[in-house]
Amino acid sequence: MIRVGIVGSNYGRLVQLPAFRLDPRCQVTALAGSDAARTADLARASGIEHAFAAWPQLVESDAVDAIAIATPPRLQPEIALAALRLGKPVFAEKPMAGDLEAAAAMLRQAGATPTMVDFNFTEVMAWQKAKAMLDDGAVGRLRHVIVNWNVENNATRLRLKHWKTNAEAGGGALGNIASHSLHAFEWFCGPITGLSARLSGLPDDPAMETTVSLSLAFRSGAAGHFAMSCASYLGTGHRMEFYGEDGTLVLANPTSDYMRGFTVSHARRPAEALVPVAVDDDPLDRQFPTETRIAPVSRLMHRFLDAIEQRRPAVPGFAEGYRVQVLLDAVRRSHAAGHWIEIAEHNP
Repeated sequence: MIRVGIVGSNYGRLVQLPAFRLDPRCQVTALAGSDAARTADLARASGIEHAFAAWPQLVESDAVDAIAIATPPRLQPEIALAALRLGKPVFAEKPMAGDLEAAAAMLRQAGATPTMVDFNFTEVMAWQKAKAMLDDGAVGRLRHVIVNWNVENNATRLRLKHWKTNAEAGGGALGNIASHSLHAFEWFCGPITGLSARLSGLPDDPAMETTVSLSLAFRSGAAGHFAMSCASYLGTGHRMEFYGEDGTLVLANPTSDYMRGFTVSHARRPAEALVPVAVDDDPLDRQFPTETRIAPVSRLMHRFLDAIEQRRPAVPGFAEGYRVQVLLDAVRRSHAAGHWIEIAEHNP
């Protein structure tokens, strides 16, 4: 039995905890939060044996074999490094750190210890279908990809002052949301070799980062364009369009639910219109109609536990997380400099 400790009593308790509990090979034995009384109450209500008011106590506990972190990006590195020094595998949230230097330190420390980063969109069944089709040549050689993601998240709607709206904390629209897309671009299309970026905030509160616009170049020769805003009231949702020499594939979700609602459409020359593509359903997704992140995260955690048992790397692990951190850093440098940035091979 793999005993898991979770650092973070919000997302960690609401998503990570039920996701881990779907796999009988593990047991969540500990919860750590910043408020001792609240953490104790939440642990008791959730049936978790141990509650800690400080994360070092959880990391060092003999009742914990592996660590799951659900904290803001700038807090993750210290926790992960402490766990890795003890040889304890780490499941981290995205982005894995607040800056490139901290992410590099995490990757170096990980070594052969299993790690994983919660890039959960690639575990959505419609995304898996789209990926398989693209890999099988559904559009032929890719020419360009266009991604539009327009939603209004709670942090922006409520004008909350925390990491999800604050670029300096490793978040903002880029760290909180676009980090998923940077991972997805390379998952679908291969390595990004260059980019140009523009970041912006609300007109009356520019420090609240809400918008990311990117132009991208891929090693394959394909081009990419990305426009996202988390300040889009009744936004059009999340849409990815892949255009190739032989066809077109569209992955789209017009709903406000980040995970559920995606459809796949496809056409191949000489067709004159896109047609819907059937996507295999996973009954697990239907078990969680309200918190739709649980099922995709559980598929990641299943592979994380496989890696722990077999003492091998997990994917997406800290290597993939670090790669996204390289791209996040390039985006911010491009915005600051106002010009194109080449993405070179980058070793931590």
